[in-house]
Amino acid sequence: MGDVGLFLSGAALFINSFVLLGKVDGKSAGYFNLFVGVLQIVIPFYLIVISDQEHWTLFQLASIFLFGLTYLFVGVTNLFSLKASGLGYYSLWVAIIALLYTIVSYVQFHSLVSALTWLAWAYLWFLFFLTGGLNKKIDQYVGKVAFVQSWITLTFPALLSLAGLWKQPFIERIWLGVMLIGFAFFIVLTIQEWKRARRTELKAMSAAS
Repeated sequence: MGDVGLFLSGAALFINSFVLLGKVDGKSAGYFNLFVGVLQIVIPFYLIVISDQEHWTLFQLASIFLFGLTYLFVGVTNLFSLKASGLGYYSLWVAIIALLYTIVSYVQFHSLVSALTWLAWAYLWFLFFLTGGLNKKIDQYVGKVAFVQSWITLTFPALLSLAGLWKQPFIERIWLGVMLIGFAFFIVLTIQEWKRARRTELKAMSAAS
């Protein structure tokens, strides 16, 4: 069930990336966010109830709530045209928690792929804080990052896990390369965004003078 939730999270993030890119209306995407958000609350709750209650099991299952509450927050914010500041500061909190999961994934579970995945999510949630909490005008940039992450951190890993392939050593090696390529792409996007912002700033200064 957890893999199904991960799969649907990929779909929600994919749609939300197009909202940020201005291709999809936020309200039309809001209902799907609510649907996925509810599932991402119900599924981990059920999995926790039937689990062995071991603390690391609970630690891993609890992380699903971070996604569920994010999608619920996005859905409500979009549907009721609310200011995104609450969502932004919630995203900052989640970004910090995601950094903790990054460390635990590498130190406790010895999974570099999982650690890089959590690091990517921490970065994306931090970007949501910048757009919502600080009102930075970087929606196009965030949309591109979200689009890539919807595939490499959620959709494809979920599909591979559902097919019983995710834990195969050769898949982990391949996905390590995929994640590193993804981070390289984010770096290139960041440089391009910085140059764009710098050009805009210089034009504004020139016009003011």
